[in-house]
Amino acid sequence: MSISGETFFQVMILRCGLAFMLTCGMVFAQEATTAPAESVLQGISYYDESALKKAGDYQRAQCQLDLYYPTNKPGFATVVWFHGGGLTEGKRSFPRLKGEGIALVAVGYRLSPQGKFPAYLEDAAAAVAWTLRHIEKYGGDPKKVFVAGHSAGGYLAAMIGMDPRWLAAQSVSNRQLAGLIPVSAQVTTHFHVKKILGDQGQQFRPLIDQYAPLYYAAADLPPICLITGDRRIEFKARVEENDFLAASLRALGNTQVEFYEMGGLNHSTVVEGGMPVLRDFVRKIVKVLDEAKKTTTRATPAP
Repeated sequence: MSISGETFFQVMILRCGLAFMLTCGMVFAQEATTAPAESVLQGISYYDESALKKAGDYQRAQCQLDLYYPTNKPGFATVVWFHGGGLTEGKRSFPRLKGEGIALVAVGYRLSPQGKFPAYLEDAAAAVAWTLRHIEKYGGDPKKVFVAGHSAGGYLAAMIGMDPRWLAAQSVSNRQLAGLIPVSAQVTTHFHVKKILGDQGQQFRPLIDQYAPLYYAAADLPPICLITGDRRIEFKARVEENDFLAASLRALGNTQVEFYEMGGLNHSTVVEGGMPVLRDFVRKIVKVLDEAKKTTTRATPAP
């Protein structure tokens, strides 16, 4: 049977149209059934109801966190992030680590002078405790929680990760943390804390008391990665004191210490420039934890 050229052309158009509709249907069905690879929750209060009943409006407004997490990677690691700002300013924000298969917790905390000392340390501990208790229900592994932050936020991360009393007040232990990653943190007593406590010395006169991360250097702390900018353009003495903390930890027998001075980066640009180092440190520690878990599983006899 023969068909005219016009009829053949019409048949081909019909076939192409059907093929196009089938393809669109398949794409639509795929988009409709494929879950998003990530999710973001905002404005989560990290204090429990009993604490919030005693809290003022400022604490309720400030003490919130945002959570970004992958939805297609169970057992993910989490980085709790504290912003900088000298303990007097700044707001919660995610570090530039989205799309890396890592959950991010951006923490808001009370700031001086409205937040009375040591409110910011108490808030930092409460936010980390919330993460340890709740990240599993979102798919994360509570044994893979890292605490990090920049500048004053790095100071908070180091303090609550090294001085056990802050997390102990929340009925958790700093030894539960997978790692600490202070970025350009002051590890002597923070200059604002010194001022509040009545110290009359100059800003750059170092003080190592109970509010200095250096005071708590020990062999059995969680793994720690110290990241700073270039000492030529960084905050004065910031690189040297972090280097000294790393040296002190190693001298005490701590074998899980890394120190990075990022050439060409200043106190501000190290926030973004240090992210590849932070990411790689998280992956490295997670790999060690996963290998240890496999070894334990193999060594456990079957019932």
